[in-house]
Amino acid sequence: MAVHLDVKQAVDEFETLLSRLHARNLPEFFELVEERISRERNGSGGDGVPVVVKGAEAGVETEEASNSDIMMHSIAEDLRSMPYIPPDAVVKSERLFHPTSGEFAALDPVTVVSVDKFLYEDDEAIDEMCDEGMLSRNYCMDCGSHHTAPLNFVSHSASLLQLKFMFQKALPDLAGKTVVDIGSRLGPVLYAAYFYSSASRIVGIEINAELCAIQEHIIRKFALKNRIQIVTADVCTKASVLEEADVVIMNNVFEFFAPAGEQISIWKFLRRTLKKKDSYLVTVPSLEKSMEALQLSLDLPSWVKHLPLDHLSMWMQEEEAREEVRLINLYQIL
Repeated sequence: MAVHLDVKQAVDEFETLLSRLHARNLPEFFELVEERISRERNGSGGDGVPVVVKGAEAGVETEEASNSDIMMHSIAEDLRSMPYIPPDAVVKSERLFHPTSGEFAALDPVTVVSVDKFLYEDDEAIDEMCDEGMLSRNYCMDCGSHHTAPLNFVSHSASLLQLKFMFQKALPDLAGKTVVDIGSRLGPVLYAAYFYSSASRIVGIEINAELCAIQEHIIRKFALKNRIQIVTADVCTKASVLEEADVVIMNNVFEFFAPAGEQISIWKFLRRTLKKKDSYLVTVPSLEKSMEALQLSLDLPSWVKHLPLDHLSMWMQEEEAREEVRLINLYQIL
């Protein structure tokens, strides 16, 4: 007599099975599972129409979790399990600079905490870290007292929600195109470009060799090398790579990783180098905010056109989700 499992037991067994399967075989496995689910639905009298559900990432309405979603979650889980990646996802060899201008400049550096939105994408994950003593939400304003205030969280990675929005909604079809991510760190933009777009070449430029080694590990483990390339270098030495790019992505790339004077030099280099007509820039924060914080003028109107994206955010139901994708800015080079 067959033993019937409840949903939780079935999920537990499924996760156990996944942990025993080699990463390179995951795409084929998920494709077969998807086919089986489709047959079961049709065979049981269903009409074959995909079920629309609310995504876990703050209310996105989408079809059942795709293979791409599962692969992205698997990569995030793999990164979280690495003992040398701390909860804030800032590795020992990295140097962070507290901004001297912009929205974080007025905050005490002690109260600013890094929490990687790709690795820990929701409040539940952060709550678990707080419960385990790995992270705190508050700091003491009077040492030893209950006079506390919330910490200020900052993420140096885009969330899965933002990544899907970039490649599935904001950008056009990237078949045959080259995507370059400046300051690729742990690589979430690269993995998203691989799974959520048809870009033929995906390049991450990262100056930190330790972070590049982590990205190379993920690329080998998940068999992504056919389209992803990691370049260990200062971006200002890679003009030839940038000149070939059809899409350049900069997500919180300079503010916490270089002093203001160095940021200005990098922006002037990018202004001189990124000239491919009708190519795209994707930035968080906006170019306008970055220039304002540095008191820098790059004559943006003669360089780029800021393309509207707000109407696209209506694909999400919850305001919090819309606000998250509104941080994304899309520009076309003139």
